[in-house]
Amino acid sequence: MSVNFDDPVKQEVWNALRALNDAWTKGNPNDLKNYFHKDMVAITATDRERLEGKEACFTSWNNFAKAAKIHHWNELEPRIQIYGNAAVVTYYFDMSFDMGGQAVKLGGRDMFVFVKEGGKWLAVADQFSAYPAT
Repeated sequence: MSVNFDDPVKQEVWNALRALNDAWTKGNPNDLKNYFHKDMVAITATDRERLEGKEACFTSWNNFAKAAKIHHWNELEPRIQIYGNAAVVTYYFDMSFDMGGQAVKLGGRDMFVFVKEGGKWLAVADQFSAYPAT
């Protein structure tokens, strides 16, 4: 999905988010290290405790990317809010993948916080979850 923002700063943030998601959904999870801040934290649907630090977050994303065969990933209705050198990115997602012999279709919400350091937007926090059961 191609999304274009009128604000060039929002577009920079969106491009960083898209590159981050492309890394793990398109088979290049090692590239995630280029987008995770050293102090990144994440709240995931599968870990009881928060993930703390770049390496812990990388390991979690990398393990998922290696265990799953991702067929489809799409961000929907993105919203970006800029606060100086910080940005909050929220969007809905739709994905399908195979894992452990099971075909899985999943939709949900994702929220990233980015900071701009050294001329790059880096993810410092992420929280994602599937949609609640209806």
